[in-house]
Amino acid sequence: MEDYIIIAIVSAIVIGICVYLYKAKKRGETCIGCPYAKQCGGKCSGGCDHTESEN
Repeated sequence: MEDYIIIAIVSAIVIGICVYLYKAKKRGETCIGCPYAKQCGGKCSGGCDHTESEN
């Protein structure tokens, strides 16, 4: 019985992550982990411009 509970919890976490990623992409966020995801325009893979201006 414990195995089913653990599987259900892990499945719920994975489904929640997938839903979050799907909704974030629909909102237009290119760099989902970046706090400036809507503003940086996908530059996070090469380094965000925002990190340079904050220092």
